[in-house]
Amino acid sequence: MLNVGIIGTGVIFDLHILGYLNNTDAKVVALCNRTKEKAREKIQKFKLDENIPIYSDYKEMLDKEDLDIIEILLPHYLHAEVTFYAAKKGIKVISVQKPMALTLGEADDMIKACLKSGSLLSVYENFFFAPHIMKAKALLDEDYIGEISSIRIKVAIGTKGGWEVPKSANAWRRDPKQIGGSKNGSPILFDNGWHAFALGYWIFNEEIEKVFAWTDFFSGIDAPAYVMWKCKEKDGQLVPKYGNMEFVLMPEMKIPSNYYNTDEFIEVIASRGLMKINQGTSIGNVMTSSKIFAPIVLIRDGKVESISDFELDWKYSFINATQHLIEVAKGNKEPILSGEQARNVLRFNLAAIKSAELGRDIYLDDMI
Repeated sequence: MLNVGIIGTGVIFDLHILGYLNNTDAKVVALCNRTKEKAREKIQKFKLDENIPIYSDYKEMLDKEDLDIIEILLPHYLHAEVTFYAAKKGIKVISVQKPMALTLGEADDMIKACLKSGSLLSVYENFFFAPHIMKAKALLDEDYIGEISSIRIKVAIGTKGGWEVPKSANAWRRDPKQIGGSKNGSPILFDNGWHAFALGYWIFNEEIEKVFAWTDFFSGIDAPAYVMWKCKEKDGQLVPKYGNMEFVLMPEMKIPSNYYNTDEFIEVIASRGLMKINQGTSIGNVMTSSKIFAPIVLIRDGKVESISDFELDWKYSFINATQHLIEVAKGNKEPILSGEQARNVLRFNLAAIKSAELGRDIYLDDMI
């Protein structure tokens, strides 16, 4: 039985805990939150062991508890310092929320610290484990529609529906030094947007050459925003490979969601066909049951296919991601997003933010 400690019991904890409930391989044995009462509320809500020790200081928890896995569910600016301390204590697997770090320098130091201590650094990316996205990636890897030439990711951000997130939980996101990204802070491109950058990097599985981005700054957030990128060309490829992302605000749109009032739509163009991956965060709502928004739609060989035989709830992306993390701790699998791989996503993400600030292409080889 692997011992798990979770640092941070905010809103996202409610999804991270699901993979540990009734798990026969891992058990949550310690919680840390600045306000202990919030952690006690989570123990009651999810019927956890009432004797689980609660700490307000993560260092005290790491000093006293014998842990195999820790999950760091804290604001971005704290990821590096907690990782350094956990590595110093020899924690076997350190799982960090996105984005990995505020800077490439911080990411490098996190990777070095874990290499020195023998800790495995894994950056948690639940979207990779959403059942419909896993199926779509498997089909793409099987060459089902041929060589990918283009990816388009549209992120729709509503203001109604979904979770009620306390204003206090988002206070740190209004501080540029805590959220990171641009000099004004980047709650869209660097916080919400990390998932899109990770998906674009992961689906293509190609080295990125350059990126261009534009963003507005509306109502205190860096949106709407547009990002375009080109992958490095290789011998033998059929066509150049390009991608784009669009982050759009929908101030009067109610997105029926069990979670955040956001949804994602992905289109992949390849040499023999086209794939649409419909919905992400809000999958399973009334849109999903319509023919237009089937989870996966394929156009190939003059025929249209739709695939929808999955668990249609975003929570399964967390349950599956946690199970994978446990298998990593058991030595059966490698992290799907290791520290080094997550650094590549971070570099891609920061290059886009820099492009938006400077108004020109940014070559990723220049981002060191």
